Amino acid sequence: MSSPLPDEPDVHLIVQIRGYQLHYAACLTAALVFVQDEGIRHCTDAVCIASGGTDRLPRLPCERLYVER
Repeated sequence: MSSPLPDEPDVHLIVQIRGYQLHYAACLTAALVFVQDEGIRHCTDAVCIASGGTDRLPRLPCERLYVER
């Protein structure tokens, strides 16, 4: 799967749910919208954007939906 916005940098998104940490790559816009959305809905325990490589990370599920609003 590729980035929905290939001209943007990818970031490392960490989503914490019930003690589990899920690590994803996401384009910057999708990651910021995801963080904002989680701030409203509170479906996760925590979400943060970290620095570091994203080469080996899976893409954020439904990433395209966060940039096509």
